[in-house]
Amino acid sequence: YCVCVFSPPGTFAVICLMTGKTVTALSSPQIEERLVSGNITTEPPLSELREYTPIQVATAVTFMVGIYQLLMYILRLGIVCTLLSETLVNGFTTGAAVHVLSSQIKDLLGVDIAKYKGPFKKHVQKITTANVAAIIVSAITMVVLVINNEFLKVPVPIELLVVVAGTLVSTYTKVIADYDIVVVGTIPTGLPTPTLPPFSLLADVALDSFTITMVAYTVTMSMALIFAQKLSYEVDSNQELLAQGAGNIVGSFFSCMPFSASLSRSLIQQTVGGKTQLASIVSCCILLCILLWVGPFFEPLPRCVLASIIVVALKGMLMQALQLPKFWRLSTLDGVVWLATFITVVFIDIDYGLLAGIVLSLVSIFIQGMKPYTCLLGIVPNTDLYLDVNRYKGTREVQNIKIFHYCGGLNFATRDHFKSELFRLIGLNPSETIAPDQKRFEKEDCFGEEVS
Repeated sequence: YCVCVFSPPGTFAVICLMTGKTVTALSSPQIEERLVSGNITTEPPLSELREYTPIQVATAVTFMVGIYQLLMYILRLGIVCTLLSETLVNGFTTGAAVHVLSSQIKDLLGVDIAKYKGPFKKHVQKITTANVAAIIVSAITMVVLVINNEFLKVPVPIELLVVVAGTLVSTYTKVIADYDIVVVGTIPTGLPTPTLPPFSLLADVALDSFTITMVAYTVTMSMALIFAQKLSYEVDSNQELLAQGAGNIVGSFFSCMPFSASLSRSLIQQTVGGKTQLASIVSCCILLCILLWVGPFFEPLPRCVLASIIVVALKGMLMQALQLPKFWRLSTLDGVVWLATFITVVFIDIDYGLLAGIVLSLVSIFIQGMKPYTCLLGIVPNTDLYLDVNRYKGTREVQNIKIFHYCGGLNFATRDHFKSELFRLIGLNPSETIAPDQKRFEKEDCFGEEVS
């Protein structure tokens, strides 16, 4: 079972993009058309042709991700989440939220943004062709959601009501068709037939699958830790690995992509009042009913309505950026970790951002270990408290006594720093103090007699 209360597993935009990159590199979409049309023979075997359909590549990635996660569970590597400091998690999830927000722009504005690499030039060019009707629908949806969530705070499933209302308006009016607003489209019903993933492809997807594994686990644990801290409950990191690994392996037999906790769904589930894991069970039952029977009812739903719900739900994650000044005041190193993680996630890629954040966190730990916090302690009058005399006003040092506070381990790597800080804080210059004794020692032997 999954321990996270507010992190229901499912598709996540960033994981889908990373999986899509692997699918594009290793699949041949034409082979699927030949399979459907029957224009392919069984000789030589498909695996020998090294041609795979996109679904085959995706399921191979899913299976490999599940294997990695189960291996991490067996080796008890959930401890890697201890490297996910609050600063790293905050910067990483804020950057990921920007990725999710940017992925919804095309639906909010009703534009068709092509995939590309490089600067944001194409986004600017496409904004001029935005669908005004889609913008109006998006604006109305977001205003309704914000008014209910921020001001009225009526305990109703406003998101569900908005989805139903958008579907009904699209079904029984001609507004959507007249203004060319993009709708969800065909939703197939039924469950896929279980099939084995192509095991011959596992070696080719091993490296990409490892990156996806780490990002998926980091996203899930980041969301779990955020909600755990907010709502005061504990998360078993190894149990999460077992849940994700088993889920991905089983899902690979049903044409599923790798999953993780979704920022948007997790935030929406909390917004609508989900409190326990029962909320995820109810959501799964409803999704099963939609997959089997109800799906076609939501086909006319405008995509801009769904995008508006996601954007409003992302508000909390995006507002985390306001915590950067707090991190910076507490520690310059923490501020650098947050800023570097966020910038790398947003402007380079999410996996590189994760790597940069972890590396910088380790570097900051190393620096703090090499140069730990030191100070002189003074007593607070009329108490038994001893505090840093430079930080707290009103403290005074004990007469003729220096109390040196060293917050860190003492070893060969920190001994020089320990000595220099001790001499600096107590105002002792070792060269001036030791030099006269050294000269006198050179003139006397061990019995105190003068030597030539």
